[in-house]
Amino acid sequence: MIILGIDPGTVTMGYGVIEAREDEITLVDCSALTSPGRSPIGERLSYLYHRLLEIISRYQPDAVAIEQPFMAKNVKAALAVGRAQAIAILAAANKGIPTYEYTPAKVKQMVTNYGASSKEQVQEMVRLQLGLPQVPQPNDAADALAVAICHLRETHLDSLLAKQ
Repeated sequence: MIILGIDPGTVTMGYGVIEAREDEITLVDCSALTSPGRSPIGERLSYLYHRLLEIISRYQPDAVAIEQPFMAKNVKAALAVGRAQAIAILAAANKGIPTYEYTPAKVKQMVTNYGASSKEQVQEMVRLQLGLPQVPQPNDAADALAVAICHLRETHLDSLLAKQ
């Protein structure tokens, strides 16, 4: 199973691709898409959409896992992240790939077994679970890998429960 994880943002969007075979998870690719700074929102969203389509075409994921925006005090930032999230959902839907959304707390819980983990703890667990010598960079890519790992764990848990 190949999973594309997305950490949405309208300026920087992290992505991470993992492949799972039996009990082994391997890193396929990860990076961040950086839209042209200070450009109109429509141009940034178009850029992100077309780059995501390229990534989806290159890796042919079986699923796309997207982190949901964290609704804190900054509503404007949450709305921007929601736009980027919608672009990721649209790109996957146009390629016929199912999407799954996870809250930041769910990602932390599934990756570290603790829903209030720090960003550094999550990134270190991503490094360990993928057997990497260092934490993936940039941070947005590491966060996207965490979302992909979260989906893998959730899928595994669902299949175990279905067998009972």
